[in-house]
Amino acid sequence: MASTVLGSQSNRAPLGCGGTGDSHHGFGAEQSAATASMSFTSLSRGRKVALSTLGILVAGGSSLAFALHQSVKASELELHPPSYPWSHSGLLSSLDHGSIRRGYLVYKQVCAACHSMEYLAFRNLVGVSHTEAEAKALAEEFEVLDGPDESGEMFTRPGKLSDHFPKPYSNTEAARAANNGALPPDLSYIVNARHGGEDYIFSLLTGYCDPPAGVTLREELHFNPYFAGQAIGMAPPIYNEVLEYEDGTPATMSQVAKDVCTFLKWASEPEHDHRKLMGLKVLLISSILIPVFYYMKRHRWSVLKSRKIAYRPPK
Repeated sequence: MASTVLGSQSNRAPLGCGGTGDSHHGFGAEQSAATASMSFTSLSRGRKVALSTLGILVAGGSSLAFALHQSVKASELELHPPSYPWSHSGLLSSLDHGSIRRGYLVYKQVCAACHSMEYLAFRNLVGVSHTEAEAKALAEEFEVLDGPDESGEMFTRPGKLSDHFPKPYSNTEAARAANNGALPPDLSYIVNARHGGEDYIFSLLTGYCDPPAGVTLREELHFNPYFAGQAIGMAPPIYNEVLEYEDGTPATMSQVAKDVCTFLKWASEPEHDHRKLMGLKVLLISSILIPVFYYMKRHRWSVLKSRKIAYRPPK
């Protein structure tokens, strides 16, 4: 048995009559178009006018419905937050960990009175914004209900690193009763849960203003153009010098809002810095491996992939 291995540049025998499949496909498409054209032209004049009128009415009605839908959308009455130049928004930029530490202080002294962060534990602060000793001291400031003990009774103890941030209310009913029926949302993933992310949170915190002429709000509501419906039950939570930073940073309204937004960004994406670091490593390794794989594909594997084996029976 004799066989011959031919390279990728060998001439191959044509299959069937040259190009008949493509010509038949083109002929079929032209025939279909001609048939459709003939079917419309064969209609009577009255039917042509009726179909044309129907098409115009459908197109006009669709355009009118879309225009009316856009004009009455409630979201268009809201003020969209601008895009702020966050220090962590760059491709290789990390979060400002000093701002995370200050942001936790803002949450603790301002936000924690109404909002919970039930998915965040004190141990998550270690190595990010606080040392282990500092995080332990923060946890021990709170009394945690634990138990039951040996006698079956519940007891309180100082907090530990494994404990989650304490909730301001025992249940949702108590939270609504204390806030005029409004339920303060949990802030653990609030940045990812709101369209606009930290831009929206920053704009909401700093966007309180007097309602325009003709707008009347209930006594317990406040005007905020960035909130859905512009009427929000939360009073302005921050203002200049609302607290004092331990590192001496001036506690202006914009600085406080920026710090708490950075803290909430980290809470929503604790893997933020690690993800970008891994992405940088992947880019560096890929810049080395991709040329190697291209060379192997082009000069090694392509010869095996495109070769042709022909069998020639013995004479």
